[in-house]
Amino acid sequence: MQQQSLPLSSNILIVDDDSTMRMTLKAVVESTGHRAVALSSAEEAIEYLKSHKCRIIISDWEMPGMNGLEFCAHVRKMNLGGYVYFMLLTSNDTSDHLVKGLESGADDFIAKPFNPAVLRAKLRNAHRIESLDTMDITIFVLAKLAESRDPETGEHLDRVRAYVQVLARAMKQTQNWPEIDEQFIHLMYSTSPLHDIGKVAIPDSVLLKPGHLNDSEFEIMKSHASAGANTLLAALDRFPNHPFLQIAHDITRSHHERYDGSGYPDGLVGEDIPLAARIMAIADVYDALTSKRVYKDAFTHQVACNIIRESAGTHFDPQLCLIFERISSKFEEIRMNTNDTVQIAA
Repeated sequence: MQQQSLPLSSNILIVDDDSTMRMTLKAVVESTGHRAVALSSAEEAIEYLKSHKCRIIISDWEMPGMNGLEFCAHVRKMNLGGYVYFMLLTSNDTSDHLVKGLESGADDFIAKPFNPAVLRAKLRNAHRIESLDTMDITIFVLAKLAESRDPETGEHLDRVRAYVQVLARAMKQTQNWPEIDEQFIHLMYSTSPLHDIGKVAIPDSVLLKPGHLNDSEFEIMKSHASAGANTLLAALDRFPNHPFLQIAHDITRSHHERYDGSGYPDGLVGEDIPLAARIMAIADVYDALTSKRVYKDAFTHQVACNIIRESAGTHFDPQLCLIFERISSKFEEIRMNTNDTVQIAA
């Protein structure tokens, strides 16, 4: 059989073993102006994703071989160069069934038999999330520019944004934080690289000093939180309705606050600390603990976990620490898969 000729890239990937459903979905998707590729199995789709870009996936749940649930979980482990919005087709809308889908990493569900109008609406919502990639690139470049003043900071930004993503997603699954939706998770991932952008205002004599800082130097270093936040606040004042600016500001200003009020720059206590900053605090400290510095070796994953557990209620939000403990193996996997060099600045 001659292999299907596929475009080099597409917006949307459709995976369904039913040829009639596959072609019907493709027709509806393409009626919205998107390009679509339709494949018959998850295994074929995984091979396709290894060499082609895709921003949105629509997959049937029940398929021979690897089913849609397993396919979704596999996609979440792949490095696809950006976030992929995943929708599962299912005729089972029970709560237990949908929870399993969410736990596998699905973003949304489409009931079978599907309504074309509903699918088009869901595609518009998915596209709003997917279209944030340009903003992601701009933010990450700015963060890398700030980080470039310290040539030995390693892959800190890449690790930290991966940490906040898996932590926020696990929090969403508990349904204890209604404010955490897919947009919040995406914005956490996108804006977290800006957390230390204020370090551009720190003199080289302090920022690049090998070893520990003295008290006066540490006070100067601490000013990076407010310096970065003030820059973002100026943008937020001009564009007040942009949620990514608000989350970026909250992370940048408050990720060094401590749950007991002993942090900086504002001495905020408990839930007065923005949720985004409380998430960021765990990710940032875990990375600091498990990274090698010129004045210390990297702590093991287990030692870092013990320190975070013991700091619940003092440094960190205790509820977030419980979530972290449950998914800490994912943090270790991210750390192990990311190369690094010695870091100078804390």
